[in-house]
Amino acid sequence: MKSMGRRGFLTAATALGIGAGLSTHAIVSAADEDETSDKTSDISLRDQDLPFIGTEETFSTHELMVLNDRLFLEDTGLAELGPRRIGAMDEAGLNVQILSAHTPGVQNAKGQKGIDFAYRLNKTLVDGPMATYPGRFQAFATLPLQNPEASADELERTVREDGFLGCLTNGIIGKKFLDHPDFEPLLARAESLDVPIYIHPGLPPDEVFEIYYSNMRPEYQKEFQDQVLSISAYGWHQEVVTQCLRMITSGVFDRHPKLQIIIGHMGEGLPFFYKRIVEKMGEVTEKSLKKPFEQYFHDNFWFTTSAFPQTELLDLLLQHISVDRVMFATDYPFANMKTQTDWFRGVDLPREAKEKIAFRNAEILFGIKIPLK
Repeated sequence: MKSMGRRGFLTAATALGIGAGLSTHAIVSAADEDETSDKTSDISLRDQDLPFIGTEETFSTHELMVLNDRLFLEDTGLAELGPRRIGAMDEAGLNVQILSAHTPGVQNAKGQKGIDFAYRLNKTLVDGPMATYPGRFQAFATLPLQNPEASADELERTVREDGFLGCLTNGIIGKKFLDHPDFEPLLARAESLDVPIYIHPGLPPDEVFEIYYSNMRPEYQKEFQDQVLSISAYGWHQEVVTQCLRMITSGVFDRHPKLQIIIGHMGEGLPFFYKRIVEKMGEVTEKSLKKPFEQYFHDNFWFTTSAFPQTELLDLLLQHISVDRVMFATDYPFANMKTQTDWFRGVDLPREAKEKIAFRNAEILFGIKIPLK
């Protein structure tokens, strides 16, 4: 893929935060709008004390930006894991961030270079923000995914030695998804450790980019429209859902029934397609899977709200997925933390349900507790 410049990043960041700062309620008449606003304000006031755990909160380092040709991100706050980030968390009322390395992490680094880089990056968190601000930061392991066996070992080391909560992968790994037999060691180890894998989007392979996204008019490529279409505007959301469906159909969860997968961005479009996917895939997998197709979504998947502070989308997700399987996230620094927490405080759900999404489900899944003030 072409290298994305600063303007491309700013466009991508806007697409990442689509909906942020806009009304998150369905279109209503002018007469109803004031009433809706008043109700939202009342609910928000009621829930001002709501604690939050952010489950998709991104970081990077100068070294990682150099590795992935992302130095144009230096002024975004990705690498700042001190007062600036803590100040934004305090302003938003976000109690805990679960940190994960910016896509693609080190998963494109081969051999010992990738193994050493992942170890160094994970230790940077342990010795840095997690030590400096006890309880405020948790972490997902960065793994050298070109080497699945080494990835399984690094996952176990970070969980057992450093208290990490699982790992995060970024889209397709080379030309393979996690359902490929090569990744069985990692899937088995995650299951045995009882920690989840967060599947975050990643850049599409060059062949996919050329076929699906590069046919934009040349005069508009200077605006990076083709690249943004391939990632935050559309492409990577569809890719995550594709990877999840492949994992079900290939029998990953029949082989690893306790394995847990997290996906963000309000389900990456899955809620919209849910009924059709379940109907069509249920028909053709009845004899090849141990469970009804839809059951895997309820037994093996968790969903976060990252970067989509839109009540209508949350309502759609909750039509199909239990509130016990949804967690809060902001997607900082690509989305404003306070925008996300302010939105969720005003969502019209019972207090018990809001507490589950805001922090209780994360406490249960990860075995952590909101730090006492």
